[in-house]
Amino acid sequence: MVRVLDRAAFEEIATGLALVVVPAFVGQVLLGEALTGVAVPTARIAGIALIALGVACWKNSGLLGMLVYSAAVMFYLGYVGLVESFAGVLLWPAVGLHAVLSALLWRSHAKTNPS
Repeated sequence: MVRVLDRAAFEEIATGLALVVVPAFVGQVLLGEALTGVAVPTARIAGIALIALGVACWKNSGLLGMLVYSAAVMFYLGYVGLVESFAGVLLWPAVGLHAVLSALLWRSHAKTNPS
């Protein structure tokens, strides 16, 4: 029997994936307005957070959830800075901070779960 937490985790991951892939559509069906402009990258970061939350609950590992979140946000913000037209003063420091956090979380995860 599937645990309620597993089902909730799956639903959060699915919602997060939808926000990452088609944020404008999710905004339209959820809020009645398509997301545009700065709302799109913001929604995608929220989607990444939902995916990480789902992973943390599904795998019963907050450490893994934070690793997924930090690494995914690092890559996405780097993409936003290099490819898209969004680039605030704290964009690259945030990318660097998430790179450091991802490395530390990866190291901690590797120590906790040796292969």
